[in-house]
Amino acid sequence: MSHDIYLDANATSPVLPAAAGAALDTMRACFGNPSSSHATGLRAKAVLDEARARARRVLGAGPGRVLFTSGATEGIQTAVLSALCALRERRAAGEPVGDLLIYGATEHKAVSESLAHWNRLLGAGFTLCALPVDGAGRHRLDLLRELAPRAAMVCTMAANNETGTISDLDGIAAVLRERAPRAYWMVDCVQALGKLPLDLANTRIDYAPFSGHKLYAPKGIGMLYVRDGAPYTPLIIGGGQEAGQRSGTENMAGIAALGAVLAALEQGDTFRGHQALAAMRERLAAALTEAFPGIVFNTPFELALPTTLNFAVPDLPSKDLLDLFDAAGVRVSAGSACSAAKAAPSYVLQAMGLPAWRTSGAVRLSFGPLATDEFIDEACARIRRCGQAVRRPALTASGLSGAQQGLQQLSFDGRHGWILFDHAAHACIAIDPPAAMATRIAAQMQGSGLRTLAVLGTGADPEGGDARAVLRAALGAAGVDAGTLGWPRDSAAVTLADGSVAAAIAIGDDVLARVSGMDGCSAVYLLGRAPKGRLDAAAVRLVFAGDTASADAGAQALAGLLTGDALLCHGADVGGASCTTLAGLRSAVDGTGEVRQMAPERLEAFLRTHEDAVLVDVREACECDAGSVSLHGRAAQPVPLSRLAEHIGHFLGAPQRPLVFVCRSGKRSARAALCLQRLGHAQAWSLAGGLALAVQFDFDFASL
Repeated sequence: MSHDIYLDANATSPVLPAAAGAALDTMRACFGNPSSSHATGLRAKAVLDEARARARRVLGAGPGRVLFTSGATEGIQTAVLSALCALRERRAAGEPVGDLLIYGATEHKAVSESLAHWNRLLGAGFTLCALPVDGAGRHRLDLLRELAPRAAMVCTMAANNETGTISDLDGIAAVLRERAPRAYWMVDCVQALGKLPLDLANTRIDYAPFSGHKLYAPKGIGMLYVRDGAPYTPLIIGGGQEAGQRSGTENMAGIAALGAVLAALEQGDTFRGHQALAAMRERLAAALTEAFPGIVFNTPFELALPTTLNFAVPDLPSKDLLDLFDAAGVRVSAGSACSAAKAAPSYVLQAMGLPAWRTSGAVRLSFGPLATDEFIDEACARIRRCGQAVRRPALTASGLSGAQQGLQQLSFDGRHGWILFDHAAHACIAIDPPAAMATRIAAQMQGSGLRTLAVLGTGADPEGGDARAVLRAALGAAGVDAGTLGWPRDSAAVTLADGSVAAAIAIGDDVLARVSGMDGCSAVYLLGRAPKGRLDAAAVRLVFAGDTASADAGAQALAGLLTGDALLCHGADVGGASCTTLAGLRSAVDGTGEVRQMAPERLEAFLRTHEDAVLVDVREACECDAGSVSLHGRAAQPVPLSRLAEHIGHFLGAPQRPLVFVCRSGKRSARAALCLQRLGHAQAWSLAGGLALAVQFDFDFASL
């Protein structure tokens, strides 16, 4: 979309207009089968031959083979199959071939998986061996020198897709020439095309796969270079296309498009050169450093592609950073797009020996050699805006209710904690804080200028005591007297609805009362007004019960202390929701009902026929600050998912008024809609697919 600043070029790239035009022309006017002997087929063959000739010149292929494939993964499979078949034949003939298939520890998974697959399928019996890298991501040549005499095949890459680290190919070649002259060598050149000089025929490289969509060609087209004299076994056999090297009718549209990209490379006046790209990287790095002062770049710039930055920010998980950038219309990634759906630290950064916060919090920013100065200007401006947004105090008064008191949900790895705060009283209380978020929570509490009254736990989480100790230590490091952050010794006392007496802390006009020993938990906390020292059942608004309330016995014990309208804030999800009421508890525990989804194409008509409908943006406050949202001309009300519990009473006050929750992908909005549905709201919806699939929406990037 027009507002996108696309900085994920290492994952894929837009299609060069000349490439799209070439593909369209081929489909319209040169659609023949290049294997046909009639004029239409001959015209198609001319396109094919011209593209191959350009590829040979750009790659410096010399007498080597260049065949068109569906992409780099097919090229890798073909190279591995070819090498293993040849190695098996050589070994059967009594030749020494080595016993190791060596691959770089930071290679794309397509390499290690292909080696394992074909080694097993062919029964070749080789041993796979990952070659370690140093702290900059470069292959350990000292270890390669030790392993090389046993090498049957070596697989490395020209430049890493996650970090941009450029391999020392000359150093690897020197080791192989000296220590493993007959080992086959494949170099993944996917990130090299258009960014590094290529003269393959004058190298030791036997196989080099390429993928067109990494450099402005469409997906589904790639190339494989095979050194003259290197063994070759076709992966696909059939009609004998590509001179019998790769059967199947050629992807002429893709080949024509890739040919247009190769033509642009050959002409030299379309793409930016190394110096200009390095200057752009420096500007982006400066903007990132200004936005996130604690940032650490994971690869030395002098050893990396000028188009790639990989970084981490202390106490900011990569997911939060991605959400923030996405809110500003800046598209970045947490690493390889092929593994983006897997919530795991980067194996590439782990192989480099980086600490856990950097491997799990890494973000990759990458741009292509078509980038313009105006594009980089806008990218830098939005990055700085993200920095302003992330520094916004988290514990702010709500814009919906206007109340000075608020409730912030803290979630990590399936557990939920809470910060109760009151700006009028300049005070806050933390309950069940997740240990992994301690430093961040301490910064939020301190940054909001609020006095921390206590750090409390329900006892539901076995690690809760450690978590509270970590937070107290973090607050102590920030200047708070950590010794005072347990339950205050001088707390007051209130009488509860069942006549029992409970210790209580005053926070603004409310009290937080502690009920001990309920259903195995060390404490349950009740919040409400207690005039004349009595906290009646109807006055209890919030209950912090850990996991207690999800059990029948816990619910029965609570029933005598509060009414069915009090909101129960859990330590872990109950039926997919972090909060519910006694009245809605049964449906939450049973997990009954599915979230109502609003199809994006239905939204405009729905808003037109429901003028009272409210769009609710559940992205976090910093995301809304980075880019507020309107859909079909209607502005969305910002209510972060982490503050949903605070606003539930407001929403339930009008149970027939339609609510359409939105977020980036639809996951957070689905949680919000499900929570409201189970509490009895008749018209709570989630926008299916989120803003990413919205038919028409507008971002406002000028709000800061």
